[in-house]
Amino acid sequence: MLGFKKFIMEEDAIGVVEMILILVVLIGLVLIFKNQLTSLVNSIFKNITKKAGTV
Repeated sequence: MLGFKKFIMEEDAIGVVEMILILVVLIGLVLIFKNQLTSLVNSIFKNITKKAGTV
């Protein structure tokens, strides 16, 4: 019974669950805003390549 209580009080697995939940939320946000992110990144790279010739 002491081993079970020790297992329940252990907090190592909580960090793994938190990391998985954070990843799920981030992936969901990327999927929701995929079009906006793609257009933003494309415009940033166009701007970089356009201004790279002036340096």
